[in-house]
Amino acid sequence: MSNKRFNLPDLGEGLPDATIVEWYVKEGDVIRLDENLVSMETAKAVVDVPSPVSGKVVKLAGGAGDVIVTGTWLAEFEIDPSLPQRAEGQDTGHHHGPAHGVGSQDPAPGDRVVASDEGGAIPAEGAPAAKGHADGKRDDAGTVVGAMQVGDAVVSEAAVASGGVKAVPAVRAMARKLGVDIARVRATGPDGTVGMDDVKRAAADGSAKAGAVPAAARAAAPAVAAAPAAPAQRSTLSQSGKPMRTQPPGVAASGQPEQLKGVRRNMARVMADAHAKVVPTTLADDADLHAWIGKQDITARLIRAIVAACKTVPALNAWFDGDNLARTLHPHVDIGIAVDTDDGLFVPALRNADMLDARGIREGINRLRTQVESRTIPASELSGYTISLSNFGMFAGRYATPVVVPPCVAIVGAGKLCHDVVAVMGGIEVHRRMPISLTFDHRACTGGEAARFLKALLDDLAQPN
Repeated sequence: MSNKRFNLPDLGEGLPDATIVEWYVKEGDVIRLDENLVSMETAKAVVDVPSPVSGKVVKLAGGAGDVIVTGTWLAEFEIDPSLPQRAEGQDTGHHHGPAHGVGSQDPAPGDRVVASDEGGAIPAEGAPAAKGHADGKRDDAGTVVGAMQVGDAVVSEAAVASGGVKAVPAVRAMARKLGVDIARVRATGPDGTVGMDDVKRAAADGSAKAGAVPAAARAAAPAVAAAPAAPAQRSTLSQSGKPMRTQPPGVAASGQPEQLKGVRRNMARVMADAHAKVVPTTLADDADLHAWIGKQDITARLIRAIVAACKTVPALNAWFDGDNLARTLHPHVDIGIAVDTDDGLFVPALRNADMLDARGIREGINRLRTQVESRTIPASELSGYTISLSNFGMFAGRYATPVVVPPCVAIVGAGKLCHDVVAVMGGIEVHRRMPISLTFDHRACTGGEAARFLKALLDDLAQPN
C-alpha cells in the first residue's frame, strides 16, 4: 500500500489560506473517495472538502481553529486499492483559475450599513506547476479535491452527519459562534437536520449551552462540599490602607494574542493593500433632509442619490489600474454595501442599483443581509462592485475617511443624522441633516469631479421624495 499526502487546494476564491472548522474523520478512520473530509472556513464561506482517495487516514494537519496555507499538506492517507479510487487523469471537476489580488475586489472598508426603513443596522449576527517526466507523466500536485465544482452557480449544501448530528457547515459554524452545543439542539428540519433557526432558538432560550451539564447528569452528580472561593478583587490600596503608586504596563503584554482568521484575517490584508495602493482624499458636506415628506427608507434614498451622482460624474463610478495607469468607466452601478458582523466585514454587491426602484433596493438589501448572516452568500456576490457605501453614523460620528479598496476609486460614507440650526431667508430654522463623506482615489479623478459628484448626491438627497 502507498501513502498519499493531500494538499489544501485553492477553494475557488484566490485566498492564500483557510481555517479548519471541523474534521469529519480522525486519524485511523477509513474514508471513501469523495466523502467529506473536513469543513474549512475562508473569508467568504464555510466549505466542505471531500477526500481525494479511499483509504485509511494516517495523519491530519491540525485541529479546529488552525490556519492552513493553500498548497500545503492537509491530510495523509494510506491508499486502499480494494476500495474505489479515481482513475488517473480523470477530470475531478475542480479547476483553479488565476488568483486575484488580495485587495482587488474583496470585502473591504470597515463600517456597518443602514439596512432598516429608519436607518437600523444590519446586525451581526502555491505549489509550482508539476514538471513533466520523460515518460510524459506528471507528478501529483496533491490538490485534487474530488468532484468539487467551481463557478458562479449557487450549489445547495448537503447536511453532513457528524457526531450523530446532521447539519450543514454554516449551521455548525453559527452554533460555535453562539456558544451552542449542536448535539443538544432540537432538530426541526427534514430527516432530523439541525437548521439555522434551530440553533438561534437554542441560543435565545439557553437550552443548549456549550459545556453545560445536562439536567440528568446534574441530578446524579454528588453534592459539592463547599463552593470555591471567589477570586480576589484588585485594589488600588496597599495592605496598610494607603494608596499605591501605579506604573505603566511593561514590555510584556498581559492579554493573550489571538491569530486572525477567516473574514477578519482577509480584512487585515485588504486594508493593508488599500493603504499601500490608493492616494485617498476626502470631501465632506451635509445633506439637508428638511424637505422629506413622510417616512422614507434612508438606505434606499442614499443608494438612489449615489446612482444619480454616478450618472452626473461617471469618473467616480470606475476602476483604476495603478500599474498600467488605466481606468475603466462603468455604464452600470453595482454598489458594495459594507456589512459589519462579529466575524468581520463583508461587502456584498447590490447589482444594477441604477435599474432598481426603492422596493427593489430594499428587497435586494434584505436578501444580502440574510445571506451574510447565514454565511451562504456566494463568493461572486462579494466582489465586482463599482463604488461603495458605508454608514458608520448609525452608532456615532459625523464625518470620516472611509477606505477606498482598489480597483474602486470612491466610497461614500453617511454620518449620524442630526438636527442643526440653519440660516434661511429672514431668520433661522432647525433642519434634519445627514453628514456625507466622500473619499476618492486622487490618481483616478480630479478634485473638481469629486466635488461635482458630491453636489449631485446632496441635491438628490434634498428632494422631497
